Amino acid sequence: MEKLKNYILDSIDEIKNKVSWSKFNELQSSAILVLVASLIFALVIGLIDFGFNNALHWFYREF
Repeated sequence: MEKLKNYILDSIDEIKNKVSWSKFNELQSSAILVLVASLIFALVIGLIDFGFNNALHWFYREF
């Protein structure tokens, strides 16, 4: 049980004193970057899907 207690106390000490936490504005800019990249990726995938859907409808309608 003593090992578990030491592990938890050491973990808390490491989180408080040894971990470098990002500033709020750095996190905010990273979140915006991820949001914009996700939207662009979703639009590209949506356009590809739309193109394939139209191509398959044309192909099966013609043949």
